[in-house]
Amino acid sequence: MTFLAIDLPAVLAGALAALVCALVGNVLVLRRQALLGDAISHVVLPGLVAGFWISGAASLVAMLSGALIAALLAVALIAVFRNVGRVNGDAATGVVFTAFFAAGILFLSVSGAGSTNFDIHTVLFGNLEGNLWVAAEGWGSLLDPVALVELPDSIGRLAAVLAIVLAAGALAFKEIRLVAFDPIYARASGAPYRLVAGGIVVLTALAAVAAFEAVGAILVVAMFVCPAATARCLTDRFGTQIALSAAIAVTAAVAGYVLAAFVPLTLGFERSVNAAGVIVVTAGLLQLAAMLFGAKRKGYGPRGAFA
Repeated sequence: MTFLAIDLPAVLAGALAALVCALVGNVLVLRRQALLGDAISHVVLPGLVAGFWISGAASLVAMLSGALIAALLAVALIAVFRNVGRVNGDAATGVVFTAFFAAGILFLSVSGAGSTNFDIHTVLFGNLEGNLWVAAEGWGSLLDPVALVELPDSIGRLAAVLAIVLAAGALAFKEIRLVAFDPIYARASGAPYRLVAGGIVVLTALAAVAAFEAVGAILVVAMFVCPAATARCLTDRFGTQIALSAAIAVTAAVAGYVLAAFVPLTLGFERSVNAAGVIVVTAGLLQLAAMLFGAKRKGYGPRGAFA
């Protein structure tokens, strides 16, 4: 009962968040846009707080809508800085995401949201342990539609975003692969480059928004990068890389949660530790192992790390 009510929903939320971010992260890593995932995971904060403030309560629809608007606005500003201001892409991204995140922290202080359970700790580390399944009454609940409806809302949102990412990947797999590996040829060949590139940005924003509320900014950033970069050290085939990154993301999420929730208690400590932090550490250790011993460890980009 305790496992079903407390641990299972947290593991599901963590695994789904890691999986969604990892799938999108494959393209970001190959396009050398890993910082974009980092930026979007930070710029959603003012949108979340604005949604809370406008709705007058912790309305999930309002907060997530505000986060998505903030993410798309930030992406548009980055494009303006790059194309109009002729600012380097990394510099433009860094300026926009730090400014948005700082504005979000300020807005959090003056809006009253910081006095609720939506505080700076939740912003950074999420509320993975707060995903509770109060309707669970036994293993039979896993087959009970009424009980399943009572699963935390974050799990349903993450599952819906995962379905969108998988559908988009299946429909445009060839175009995404072409844009990821050879954007110059993609432009010259008549492929819908701008449409695919824009779609990648939208999927990144959607993944960041869905995962941010459940697991916080730190886990979102790590899962955009670590599973894809780890898989890239193990294979140079795009399809295999995607499959490996998905397996790595889920492994890091499950193993990290188990290490955080159960190992400290087993060793005699009074409390468990933050699950999101341990998941990130686990993902980082997997990447370190792949970088040291992986068959393709010389590079993680389409033509190698230093191409």
